[in-house]
Amino acid sequence: MSALLVTAGRTGQRQDGRDLRLEPVTAHAYRAFLASRTGEALGPGFLQCPSWAQVKDGWRPLLLGWGPAPAAGGLTGVALVLLRQFPGTRRYFAYLPEGPVADWADPDVDGWLTPLLRYLRGVGAFAVRIGPTPAHRRWHPAPLKSRTGTGMRLADVLDCEVDPLGTAVAERLRARGWRRCGDDTGDGGDAQPRHVFQVPLAGRTVEDLWSGLNQEWRRNVRRARKAGVEVVVGSAAELPDFYRLLCVTEQRDGFRLGRSAAYYERQYAALNAEEPGRMKLYLACHEGEILAAHTMITVGRRVWYQTGASADHRREVRPSNALQWRMMLDAHAAGADVYDMRGVPSTLDPADRSFGLLRWKLGTGGQVVETLGEWEKPLSGTANHTLYRAFQAYLARR
Repeated sequence: MSALLVTAGRTGQRQDGRDLRLEPVTAHAYRAFLASRTGEALGPGFLQCPSWAQVKDGWRPLLLGWGPAPAAGGLTGVALVLLRQFPGTRRYFAYLPEGPVADWADPDVDGWLTPLLRYLRGVGAFAVRIGPTPAHRRWHPAPLKSRTGTGMRLADVLDCEVDPLGTAVAERLRARGWRRCGDDTGDGGDAQPRHVFQVPLAGRTVEDLWSGLNQEWRRNVRRARKAGVEVVVGSAAELPDFYRLLCVTEQRDGFRLGRSAAYYERQYAALNAEEPGRMKLYLACHEGEILAAHTMITVGRRVWYQTGASADHRREVRPSNALQWRMMLDAHAAGADVYDMRGVPSTLDPADRSFGLLRWKLGTGGQVVETLGEWEKPLSGTANHTLYRAFQAYLARR
C-alpha cells in the first residue's frame, strides 16, 4: 500500500526563530529516522512504523516528517497518518495511532503540531485523532493488590507516580482545543489501550527479573519446566494454530477482537519484511501439541507482548507462564529497556471478569502505566465541525 502523495510542504515558525518544514517522506527515510539515535530516543511504537500501514485495511496511509530539511534527511519527528474516508464525501478522519513520533518534552509544541494540522486540513481531513506517548500515572503492584474490592478502580488508588511531562502535555493540548477521548477511567473511547502493563528491564539482571516474579509465577514456571513444556519460536506456518487458539481464548474469556486470520498473516508478513524478526510467534508445546501461542514485537529498545492465546485443556502445565518468562528473557537478552505487556483493565474488582488479566500480569512484578490516551480535534471551519459531529454519530451507530 503506497502512501498518499502530496507535494506541497508546510512550514512552521518556532519560538527560537528556526523554520520547521513538514513534508511527505519516503518509507526508507522514515525507517532511517526511527533507527537513528534521535528517533530511538523518542521511543516510537510499532503502530507508528511504516509497515503498520500495510496491516490496516480501509485506511489510506500518509508518511510525514518534519525538521529543518526533511527531504534531505534532516528529520526531528515523523508521523504515520491513517486516513479514513467519511462515507459519501471526499473528506477524511485522520488517525495517528500512538503518534506522532515527536519530542513531547518540547514546550513549543505549536512549532511542529500546527504545521501538521495545516497539512492534514490541506489533504482533506476534517478531524484528527492523536495518541501522545508520555505517561500520565504509574502504579506499582503492592498498592494495587491491597486496594482490590467491590467497585474499586485504578483511579481510586492515589498511591501512584504522576508524570510531570504527561501532565504538562495534557494541559497544552486542552489549551489548544483538543478533547480527550473516552471518560476519565479510560473506558469506551480510546482505540488503543490507555492502561498498559510494563516490566522494566534496563539495569536488571536475569536474577532480578526472577525475584521480581511473585511466588505463584515462579511456581508455575517451574511446573511448566518439570512437565516438559518446550517453548520455541515459530514461523508463519504456525499462524493458523495461533489463530485457532485465539478463537478458543476469546470464547473462554468472553472477549472478541474481531480480527481475521488474514489480519495476523498480513501483520506478520509486513512487520518482518520491514525488519526481519520484528514480529515473532512464540509457541509452548507439550507432548507434541501446541498449547499456547503468543506474539511479540520489537522496535528499537522496546518490546511488546501483543496477543496471547491458549488451549482449554492441560492448563495445569502452565504453558502461558512458560511463554511469558521465555519472551521476557529474550527481550532482556536483546537489550530492551522495557517489556510491555499491553493493555490491562481499569477495574480492581475481583468479581469483574476482566480483573483476572490484571491479576495475572501483576504477578510479573511490573507496573501499570496510564498513558495520556487518545485526543481528538475537529479542524478549523464550520464544515469540518459539522462533519466531525456527523462522523461521531456515524461511529455511534456502527
